[in-house]
Amino acid sequence: MRLPVKILLLGSGELGKEFVISAKRLGCHVIACDSYDNAPAQQVADEYVTINMLDSDALTSTILKYQPQIIVPEIEAIRTEVLFDFEEKGMQVVPSARAVNFTMNRDWIRDLTANDLGVRTARFAYAESQNECTKIGRAIGYPVVMKPVMSSSGKGQSIVADEGDIARAWDYAGSGMRGDRERVIIEEFIDFDYEITLLTVRQKDGKTLFCPPIGHRQERGDYQESWQPVEMDDDLLAEAQNVAELVTSNLGGTGIFGVEMFVTSSEVIFSELSPRPHDTGMVTLVSQNLSEFDIHARAILGLPIPEINVNGAFASHVVLADRDSDKVEYFGVEDAMKIPGVDVRIFGKPSSRPYRRMAVCLAKGVDLEDARSKARKASELVQIVYPD
Repeated sequence: MRLPVKILLLGSGELGKEFVISAKRLGCHVIACDSYDNAPAQQVADEYVTINMLDSDALTSTILKYQPQIIVPEIEAIRTEVLFDFEEKGMQVVPSARAVNFTMNRDWIRDLTANDLGVRTARFAYAESQNECTKIGRAIGYPVVMKPVMSSSGKGQSIVADEGDIARAWDYAGSGMRGDRERVIIEEFIDFDYEITLLTVRQKDGKTLFCPPIGHRQERGDYQESWQPVEMDDDLLAEAQNVAELVTSNLGGTGIFGVEMFVTSSEVIFSELSPRPHDTGMVTLVSQNLSEFDIHARAILGLPIPEINVNGAFASHVVLADRDSDKVEYFGVEDAMKIPGVDVRIFGKPSSRPYRRMAVCLAKGVDLEDARSKARKASELVQIVYPD
């Protein structure tokens, strides 16, 4: 592909912002799209547009106006059916229109992996009412996990301890749903040893690549901290790579996928998949020779990726808001940066809400325990201030 290339980015959060930076280093012209003005990626893009990406007419007219060579979806709330038409007309959709369409819906990707590909997942079923949730909970056995079929960053996800907890979980799932599908997936609760994200890279020319596995911890279904690399049994790592390659090969296209898996002492269990850079992969901003955003840009442009390596122990920890506010300021960044090996990235979100990710602290340590401790300490020092 001849550079520069025009890219339309659909979704302009913190992951999109880092992608824009990586793409612009390669000479690309980026138009960043989101549902609100001054989103993080819009602040660094060449141009920006604000529309409802679930409105097929608005999305279609935006693509026709800018005529990008590449369309890069970064969020779930997109009318993905529109992308098939433009892919057929020669525009590159990342990773592919099929991949985006499947993975924007938890039920579709789960049916593909479990039913069509025979991949090991938690037992699951779908519900569209509280009564259906109750029946499924009884059939699977408590505790269970309830998630909206379309959401992001753990929104609407919770553990249901018993039948008396169904109403609360259903209401919470409804509050976190994105798009227009009032449907949840209810899963068996897996007693795992740890969770990983396996960043999986499909190239235009070349074999599928894997970043060293990333460990992560979640609360409310949302990433709180991640670390790299994770020490895994060789057989389990090989199994994880086989599963990731099987699923991503079926979805097709080029770019990076974030494949989430539960790991026990004896098996790897598929959890979810994102067809783009993953939030837990923000640790790669300091841990790898090429960050996940650099890799994504190279892969979709057809540029070579000779090696991916991690030299040392690294961790990330998020900084969360605790209230709704139209103004935010940050205090304590200088104290956090006094910790050796620590860096702080503020996303630049113009407003806050409870539990919204506003920044991330990155750290290098002598080992993973040290790196995690530094990142956690830094996140405690960075305070969000809400001016009157």
